[in-house]
Amino acid sequence: MKKLCKDFLKCGTLGWCLEILVSGAEALRRQDKTLTCHTSLWMFPIYGCACLIGPVYRILKHLPKAVRGLIYMTGIFSVEYATGRFLDKKGQCPWSYQKSPWNISHVIRLDFAPVWFLIGLLFEKAVAANDSRT
Repeated sequence: MKKLCKDFLKCGTLGWCLEILVSGAEALRRQDKTLTCHTSLWMFPIYGCACLIGPVYRILKHLPKAVRGLIYMTGIFSVEYATGRFLDKKGQCPWSYQKSPWNISHVIRLDFAPVWFLIGLLFEKAVAANDSRT
């Protein structure tokens, strides 16, 4: 349980940092000289849920990386959809993909599949590192 809590904090922090870098790069692309980055406090526990990749990895580690990446991608989409719908119903969802033709219920974008595939493997590396049980 202690490792899961540490991994929750690690994944929440990693997700926040990635979101800050991506939103900063987007500001740079828009030539926004302030390079303002953004995220939300809601995102920390959402990214923190990636800690569950650790126990899943211990079960799936014999599978090829591509299969694990697809499984993680599906899990990330599921968490993004569930949390997005929940927060949207409360009027608190910090993201909306309604402008994308690839959106589902404005809270997930299917064209992000390659990104979530790679992020899932990155989270795997973060939570499986130094794990004596792997």
